[in-house]
Amino acid sequence: MKIYADNAATTPVCRAAINAMQTCLNQNYGNPSSIHEAGRLAADVVSSARRKIARIINAHADEIYFTSGGTEADYWAINIAAEIGAKKNKRHIISTAFEHPAVLKSLDRLKKRGFEITLLPVHGDGIVRADDLLSVIRDDTALVSLMYANNEIGTVQPVSLFAKLCNNRGVLFHTDAVQAAGAVPIDVRNQFIDMLSLSAHKFHGPKGTGALFCRQGIPVTALAEGGAQEHGKRAGTENVPGIAGMAAALEQSCRNMNVNNAIIMSMRDRLIDALGGIEGSKLNGHEKHRLPGIVNFSFEGIQAEALLHLLDMAGICASAGSACASGSQDSSHVLLALGLTHEIAKSSLRLSLSAYNTPEEMEYIIQTLPPIIKRLRDMPPVYDNN
Repeated sequence: MKIYADNAATTPVCRAAINAMQTCLNQNYGNPSSIHEAGRLAADVVSSARRKIARIINAHADEIYFTSGGTEADYWAINIAAEIGAKKNKRHIISTAFEHPAVLKSLDRLKKRGFEITLLPVHGDGIVRADDLLSVIRDDTALVSLMYANNEIGTVQPVSLFAKLCNNRGVLFHTDAVQAAGAVPIDVRNQFIDMLSLSAHKFHGPKGTGALFCRQGIPVTALAEGGAQEHGKRAGTENVPGIAGMAAALEQSCRNMNVNNAIIMSMRDRLIDALGGIEGSKLNGHEKHRLPGIVNFSFEGIQAEALLHLLDMAGICASAGSACASGSQDSSHVLLALGLTHEIAKSSLRLSLSAYNTPEEMEYIIQTLPPIIKRLRDMPPVYDNN
């Protein structure tokens, strides 16, 4: 049996997205900036996708900027806020210790430019507390960037509460919603969100396409200059097939959200119940306030890298955390932020599900995992003689 349980890293592309992309590749292949019919047809595809995504998250079409993915959207949002803040002599930015590297690396860069960065602590359950934000927000705070849902442990944050607190203080609020989109309802207006990042391949769209929502009235710093694409703020010929596929995938994911979530949560809870019975196991993150499809366990006495290799040999694709940190020998910064030791953090397994998975696959995982863990624990330790 072959099982793909790494949907937090990327998802299979849905049929709706494939059909939309094929239409562009076969028919609407013109350059959207061209004034002839082929160009106008391609431009119509981009405009339609922009309106569709805006409608889904309750935004205006001219508030949607297409990007190459979530990383670019995060980088752009943070730098927009930094530019605005610098002009007002507001050089303080608040985020959290377990953000995606796209956010943390962008903040590191700003720190070198003289910005002060405050990272909120993450409690053991993986939930950030409003009191922690209130204790550090200041008159010179330019931005609060808080991820909607964590990509490694799946915990969902009280984004609306944080955004409203920022709104009351006149502070811009950005959320990395890459993992949340298509899995939880998003309403940027009613949730007081100023900026929001999306990535198509996390909700069964194509890789290499994302979007940034930036509320009207926020002056957008140009990311790339040249042509007039993306309201003149991101030059370069648009990825028309990717944009069409993204809009189709988001629409389908949101339309089927309730039905899919019920199916996925049933499988997730089955895994949590079964894996929680393994001796030396620990569920990471809040048991209830989490995305429908992410399960993260630490197993005492094993190394995740060896576990993943043996699972792969058994036909199970899984991960130890963020795909963006794959190959790194460091412990997960997310798990360390929760208070886990380096040893325990390096023994974690992330299983992330989608509606493409089945209950039968979960049973196979449940049967396969315990013997592998026992085998690893029974192996003699390897000593380094260097």
